[in-house]
Amino acid sequence: MPLPDPHPRSQLHTRSVVYRGYHREDGLWDIEAEMSDTKTYALERSERGLMPPGTPVHGMGIRVTVDDAMTIVAIASASDHTPFNECQQGTDPMQKMVGVTMGPGWRVAIERALGGTRGCTHLRELLFNMATAAYQTIPAYRHRLRRQAGLPEPESAEPPYHVDKCIAWDVNGPVVQRHYPRFVGWQPLKRRG
Repeated sequence: MPLPDPHPRSQLHTRSVVYRGYHREDGLWDIEAEMSDTKTYALERSERGLMPPGTPVHGMGIRVTVDDAMTIVAIASASDHTPFNECQQGTDPMQKMVGVTMGPGWRVAIERALGGTRGCTHLRELLFNMATAAYQTIPAYRHRLRRQAGLPEPESAEPPYHVDKCIAWDVNGPVVQRHYPRFVGWQPLKRRG
């Protein structure tokens, strides 16, 4: 992805984040996330001593197991590299996310369960985008399986969740017109009450 040429500079820090989605043999889904922070220079930490360049300051991972509705049925997390021994206390609170559904209100649910000192900042950051990784994994693969089986797509009175959540998926735009013409101009029903 070409960006404009930068001013002369020296790289100091790299945060690497990877998300992977899996379909399990038992019909459930695993979404995994890994994150690491490294420096290009030696770093002195009071609790870890001298860390050579490239030594992970943070090295963490999460696996959520979800059902077809993207509700978490199990969660595992690990913090192999942390700046402080106390950071290990951030893995157990992750169990509070079991039973939560990845969908509307996801970030609020994370903050409610793990926000502030109730959890680890970096594990929480990984969780935020796990819902997007699940959404990229599960519906597309289920669509593929239905197509391979010769089954029609289920009809819905409402557009898919991603419609009207992005500039490309504007209900009045050309992408919705091409892919979901019945939802062009769609507006949710206003609830009385």
